[in-house]
Amino acid sequence: MRVRMAAGLGVAVLAGVVASLGVGVGPASAHVTVNPREATQGGYAKLAFRVPNERDNASTVKVEVTIPTETAIASVSTRPTPGWSVTVERAKLTTPLKVHDSEVTEAVSKITWTAASGSDVKPGQFQEFEVSAGPLPEVDQIVFKALQTYSTGEIVRWIEEPQAGQEEPEHPAPVLKLAKQGAQPAGTGAAVVNANANLADEGSDGGASGWYAAAGVAGLVAGLAGLVFGVLAWRRSGSQPS
Repeated sequence: MRVRMAAGLGVAVLAGVVASLGVGVGPASAHVTVNPREATQGGYAKLAFRVPNERDNASTVKVEVTIPTETAIASVSTRPTPGWSVTVERAKLTTPLKVHDSEVTEAVSKITWTAASGSDVKPGQFQEFEVSAGPLPEVDQIVFKALQTYSTGEIVRWIEEPQAGQEEPEHPAPVLKLAKQGAQPAGTGAAVVNANANLADEGSDGGASGWYAAAGVAGLVAGLAGLVFGVLAWRRSGSQPS
């Protein structure tokens, strides 16, 4: 009887832990991101703005991305996106950029992608809009504020800047972290970061953080299972006649 009670208690505890931790590893709400999320100051990078469609009854028909002049990038070129037209706006710089012994007095300030008929991002889909950019400024990060327009006329403003130590805002802006030349992200090597870039930036489908969380849950479950079986074995050995 005691063995059965111990087994039932162990299973109940195990199920409760799994259920409670499962809440923490579920997919996060989708939002506009820039991928990769980290690059090197002074270098060039191919950046992809990933735009998921969050509506069940509307499609994404336009995407606008702003490049702030205070973190201006001297050279920005767009990659053609089939079915989408692109418009590039430029702005005069208060402080010219020095690139290869020459001065750059204006830079790209906003890029707008507009869908042709039938090329909109439909419910359950996402689209990536790619640019080549550089040299990247010597700052810690670039915040790319973005506007997402739906076929209903709704505009979602991804313009809130995430703050360290605070919860992620409801509509976070895409943020590109910039490391100094020769530096590596804390606790990892650059090769590892590049190899896992796609996993780490999956947005709504979990990504690398979800994988690590799931692995942690699996390890905890295995440990609890071992504890339960250990209790059962001890109970059985104690109930045997000597």
